[in-house]
Amino acid sequence: MSHVSEDKVKQLADMLRLAVTEEEATRYTEHLNKMVEYVKCLEEVDTDGVEPMTHAIELKNVMRDDEPKQWITQEQALKNAPDHENGQFRVPAILD
Repeated sequence: MSHVSEDKVKQLADMLRLAVTEEEATRYTEHLNKMVEYVKCLEEVDTDGVEPMTHAIELKNVMRDDEPKQWITQEQALKNAPDHENGQFRVPAILD
């Protein structure tokens, strides 16, 4: 990886249509160069035999397995309904 110049920061800001002052360009250049140095350090780490991962922590489903169960029957569900017809709840019409 190479050194990030202040001109590159200004060029990138221009491409992204960002207004960057001279002070900001200098500050961003320093920040980006620190990031590049950090990445260089990470490149030195031996990762042979390490499986790539998509997340930093293991994700697991905390939901129960979706297994079919016997619940109440249609007749039991309609037993206490104030009004039903053809196996369905019957409700008043709502009209605007």
